[in-house]
Amino acid sequence: MISPFGKGGARGIFCGSVERSNSAQFQIGTSMELQKLNVKFFVEQPNTIALTDFIEIFHSWIQATDGVYHDVADYSHMQAGPGIVLVANDANVSIDESGARRGLLFSQKARLAGSNQDKIRAVIRAALDNCRKLEAEPALRGKLRFAANEAVISLNDRLVGENSPATFDALKGDVEAVARQLFGGATVSVERDSESRRPLNLHVKSSAAIDLTKALANLQRN
Repeated sequence: MISPFGKGGARGIFCGSVERSNSAQFQIGTSMELQKLNVKFFVEQPNTIALTDFIEIFHSWIQATDGVYHDVADYSHMQAGPGIVLVANDANVSIDESGARRGLLFSQKARLAGSNQDKIRAVIRAALDNCRKLEAEPALRGKLRFAANEAVISLNDRLVGENSPATFDALKGDVEAVARQLFGGATVSVERDSESRRPLNLHVKSSAAIDLTKALANLQRN
């Protein structure tokens, strides 16, 4: 069973409103403890699947689990919006269309243990697992593929780390280390979304092609 993370409705959506927390605010020179991480992997083009087709699929996931998932939120009426959101007690899994690019967004809300690299690695693995699960759905088989060589990692808590050059510098090393592992040692680029009003979005990309199975295998080697 794939265990997503998070209780709630459609909050915590990538590039949407930012959740607040009681966490200590990050200060330069202190260690940033990452929580509330989001990861989005993009769908390969062409993409001809109707967004509403994912509603029935996500409802089937609810029926197949013992309370892991408990709701589906439909935002298909919004252009370049949150899309279709599957809600669980520990995370949201959604087919997200923000930024006018469809992808699977995994929004972690429950606290994670370990180092920052451990947390980034865990959330990326969960996102890739759900990508692979969707690709294997009978109704989508052969119609849906996710690109594993590009992702957006978001910090969805401004009280921990605002979208600033200082926060980016503090986080970039951990993200690069995990990205190099994810992409099998290939050259990695990590860029920040410089729009300060948005959450801290780190765009991670490798020029080397890699499939989901290989990417997951790379992350197993800690």
